[in-house]
Amino acid sequence: MNHNAFAVPPLEALLFDVDGTLADTEDTHRVAFNAAFADAGLDWSWDEALYAQLLRVTGGKERIRYFIDGHVPSFRPDGDLDAFIAGLHREKTRVYVQMLGRGELPLRPGVERLIRDARDNGLRLAIATTTTPDNVYSLLQHSFSTDATGWFELIAAADAPALRDAAHAAKGASSSVGAIPLTACLRDLQLAASAADWNRIATLLPQIDAAFIDLERFVEMLRET
Repeated sequence: MNHNAFAVPPLEALLFDVDGTLADTEDTHRVAFNAAFADAGLDWSWDEALYAQLLRVTGGKERIRYFIDGHVPSFRPDGDLDAFIAGLHREKTRVYVQMLGRGELPLRPGVERLIRDARDNGLRLAIATTTTPDNVYSLLQHSFSTDATGWFELIAAADAPALRDAAHAAKGASSSVGAIPLTACLRDLQLAASAADWNRIATLLPQIDAAFIDLERFVEMLRET
């Protein structure tokens, strides 16, 4: 077999998600939601089983609305519901950032070493995520051994135009190495970000992760032969 026909150029960049990738953040998010509810005088409490169901909904504000519609449909806030939900979410974000600032959320094992090695080898680094910018920057500032904000060339956090541009750049890189499934996923991500379709974006991110893994396995196969 002529493996030269499948030669893959050197890796040039790494694109990271945040929640569940850099750190296992979800339970910290859940605790912050509950703290925000308590601060607002609500008796709502999201346990782990309920939160696992709510995670099927993309976005914190959307998650709150889904919970109200499905679990407390008779609830009526004083004033506009959208404004109430936005206020709850701001408080949740404030609590979450405070928890990160206290060092309560470690990175997943090996993440910092991987990123440091990538930087040392000249790889370009970027983050694309649907979580809020405050959450991302606080994680980079407090969960790494040093402030890692400057390590990433692009941070697209809950920012559809930036995510669109990141997907476009990554699509070009994957196309250049012949990674057809990954390129297709990134093209779809670029289109979804252009339309600010966060539900579609959320469904695409696991597909992109899987395509990256398939490409990595293919490269390892070539190395072993």
